[in-house]
Amino acid sequence: MLTESPDRPDRKHTTCTTAEFQSVRSVSTGRGYDDSPDTSAGFTRLVTLDDGPERDVVRDELVTVWLPMAHRIAGRFRNRGEAIEDLRQIAALGLVKAVDRFDPARGAFESYAVPTITGEVKRHFRDRMWAVRVPRRVQDLRNRVRVARRELSQRPGAAEPTPADIAAHTRLTEDEVSAGLEAMESFSALSLDAETGTGADGYSLGDTLGGTDSSFDTIVDREAAKKELRRLPEQQRAVLYMRFFEDMTQSRIAEKLGISQMQVSRLITRSCALVRQGALAQ
Repeated sequence: MLTESPDRPDRKHTTCTTAEFQSVRSVSTGRGYDDSPDTSAGFTRLVTLDDGPERDVVRDELVTVWLPMAHRIAGRFRNRGEAIEDLRQIAALGLVKAVDRFDPARGAFESYAVPTITGEVKRHFRDRMWAVRVPRRVQDLRNRVRVARRELSQRPGAAEPTPADIAAHTRLTEDEVSAGLEAMESFSALSLDAETGTGADGYSLGDTLGGTDSSFDTIVDREAAKKELRRLPEQQRAVLYMRFFEDMTQSRIAEKLGISQMQVSRLITRSCALVRQGALAQ
């Protein structure tokens, strides 16, 4: 539809409604999809508009027209642990990004939008769907191993592929294949309440986990105190050793060192305070 520009009556530009967009199919791609309209005029107009209501209308029309394509791409990822409606929302987000970033001078919109939308959906699976966070390299190994195992299993008369078979097919090492296979189990997680036994002897996964060993705290405290104990004068170290390692009373320590029991008590209090202060300052 041709309309005259209100500010330049001598110039005309093309505007299309949503219905007109949907009625024109892409001829250059040779595609038979109903979601491949010719929206070149809409994109040409979009890039000439500044931010504002008019641009928002054109942008919304373009998104609406191409939305079936985004839904079709989302459908490729069904049955992978994510609801199809959620996948369609992610694909729609990718479509909006594609519309905003597309430069009509660089070719057909579909050629730009398909990888953009697909990448958005794949990014969602990569970043949001893992129950256990694993490095990107391990995620890539998982994908390569998964594809290779499917391809090898589909061969006529093929048995379940071994790690060696997958390694030969993907040109990965067997250690890398093992890492990929382990990552396939990290995509989802079991609840700690999940039953791992059967019958009356059944127990939950949480029951198999160990508890905190208080002895570790003792080791940490002992190592922290060693350095400060070495800094004490010899008499104070001797008093602490006799009191805490030989379990001697203050009176017996005083008798052995030839000092009063009160002096022993003060030495112990002062020495413990110095060791504690030094250990906490580390």
